[in-house]
Amino acid sequence: MSSTPHPGFSAIPVLTYHQIAAAPAKGTAFRSLCVSPERFASQMRWLKRLGYQGLSMTELMPYILGERRGKVVGITFDDGYLNNLTHALPVLQSLGFGSTVYAVSSLLGQSNVWDHALGVEPSPLMNAQELRAWAEGGQEVGSHTQHHVHLRTLESGAALAEIEHSKTQLEQVLSSAVTQFCYPYGEFDAAHVAMVQGAGYLAATTTTRSRITQPLESMGLSRFELPRVSVVRSTHWIQFLMKICTSYEDRHLLQEELQA
Repeated sequence: MSSTPHPGFSAIPVLTYHQIAAAPAKGTAFRSLCVSPERFASQMRWLKRLGYQGLSMTELMPYILGERRGKVVGITFDDGYLNNLTHALPVLQSLGFGSTVYAVSSLLGQSNVWDHALGVEPSPLMNAQELRAWAEGGQEVGSHTQHHVHLRTLESGAALAEIEHSKTQLEQVLSSAVTQFCYPYGEFDAAHVAMVQGAGYLAATTTTRSRITQPLESMGLSRFELPRVSVVRSTHWIQFLMKICTSYEDRHLLQEELQA
């Protein structure tokens, strides 16, 4: 796989965020996953200045599949934190951007319990009403399993239940179809890809780092293995622009292939 964009195919970054909130105290685990509201707003404004349109994953799919052309970027949020609603949604709406939040369906209204043993501070997740407010605000909801599990540690029946039931639960909350999926921890194998596809999702994102620089088949990927561009607390504005506009992030996927 070359990191050089395919002729006629514009490189598409899919941004990964987690919490849009002030960082916890120094030394706190995964502090880097908190991007301040001010920095997030600045990053979104930079996208707008550069002529990018921020899209949800469903809105982005025609571009990823080569059916449409345009200067677009996917915006995603993992886990479904309440601070996405309070801090990110107003910014997205002010700019006319779409995005996708991946919610943990059996933990709505609770907190990031999967992180507590690691010393991560509890942070509230959107409840059902708040998740509906997110959707009513023009944004998309995707699935992040029922309990934010390590799929590779589960026997196949349990893994399938996490994938299928999360879709059903979220659809009941939203009264609309849920067609996007994100693998927790970025962990999956071919069997999980097949489960996601069989459950009726239309695409899935990973933690593999790269823009989508070519038609998926040329990258050796499917729409159920989409790479993304990580944005963290320390991502300063020059680095952010490099991740979006250059091959800065694409080298990670190329390195993975060379090491395989």
